[in-house]
Amino acid sequence: MNTTLITSLFEIGLKAKSASSILNTVTSDQKNKFFDFAIDAIRENSDTILTANQADIEAARRNKKDEAFIDRLALDKERLMGICNTLSEIQSFQDPIGRVLASWDRPNGLNISRVATPLGVIGLIFESRPNVAADAGGLCLKSGNAVILRSGKDGLRSAMAIVDSLQNALKKAGLPEECIQIVPSENREAATMMLEGLDGSIDVIVPRGGKSLVAEVERSAKVPVFGHLEGICHIYVDEYAEEKKALSVCMNAKMRRTGICGAVETILINEKILSSFVPKLAASLSNEKCEIRCCEKTIGFDARSVPASEDDWSTEYLAPIVSIKAVAGIDEAIEHIQKFGTGHTESIISENKDVQSKFTKSIDSAIVMINASTQFADGGEFGLGGEIGIATGKFHARGPVGVDQLTSFKYIVSGDGQIRD
Repeated sequence: MNTTLITSLFEIGLKAKSASSILNTVTSDQKNKFFDFAIDAIRENSDTILTANQADIEAARRNKKDEAFIDRLALDKERLMGICNTLSEIQSFQDPIGRVLASWDRPNGLNISRVATPLGVIGLIFESRPNVAADAGGLCLKSGNAVILRSGKDGLRSAMAIVDSLQNALKKAGLPEECIQIVPSENREAATMMLEGLDGSIDVIVPRGGKSLVAEVERSAKVPVFGHLEGICHIYVDEYAEEKKALSVCMNAKMRRTGICGAVETILINEKILSSFVPKLAASLSNEKCEIRCCEKTIGFDARSVPASEDDWSTEYLAPIVSIKAVAGIDEAIEHIQKFGTGHTESIISENKDVQSKFTKSIDSAIVMINASTQFADGGEFGLGGEIGIATGKFHARGPVGVDQLTSFKYIVSGDGQIRD
């Protein structure tokens, strides 16, 4: 990596750290003004952003990227409006910084308060979704954090155009434009430097992308990481499922958008309803051009099905492919998910409250759903105003990482001259 880029990255880190310190002292009103200016800027610069995005799409097609990849990369007027709506929703949230999380008095007269604080500087390494730049910028700004974005090369033009609009908004709001920065390079070593923390400038790394990206980040990072390797999501269709509801949920969970981490990859079906339910599900999926990979007990219900291999149960397809397996009941469904799940999102379709309760208590994933599509595994759908990522670990943040999860806390101890014996 050339010396100029190394120097530039360290400068980005120092500027982010400085901007983070300033954000600690700004008012909620000042942060909220940014969102008004940012929404206006994205609307005013929509042609520029879409032109940059078209260049990214053309390059991706030349590089023979598949249609699921192109869908994640693509922007249009409707998706830009979605970005604006997300920013507006984030703006409406209560400022998480400075909230007193708990407060108590000690017998010696000391008052101790636990108060929410920003994490500091967040490094976000992401791949092909340029809208992530806006979501992350808004969430980090609202939670008092500076952010350094590192886009994959396929969406770099689009992300840089969005960040340019956000930085213009920051300046209009009287905030440092370095609150939101993007690495202006495709060089992979730039990501490596971020994983090393840019000489102490970065406090947390968040990877958003495929398995290989997240695995590399979690393996190489020298700062804390919020991340998940895969979204191998399951639906268990119980014998007490309402059939029409189960069909609708399964179809949506697989086919609404097949390339997102919340798409279902394996559907487990109670053996007692195989003959009534599987033919309808298989026909619906096949008619939507979804490849169905079935176990021995379910393959005979539709001629278009193909046999599933053992590898299918541990595969995140991110494509119109689904695996289907028969299970004897709730216990076998739980056992399968515990063996092959990745801690992301699981759903049960059942009208039996006891079965629902057993499922939610037994499944230790970040998100567990009842009678709902796994595609709701999204910060925006949770009312969090988008997300900076889905965390499947158990420390600090879990599930959609929104403004509240982008905070830490400190203790403020107030006294009146107390000394310790």
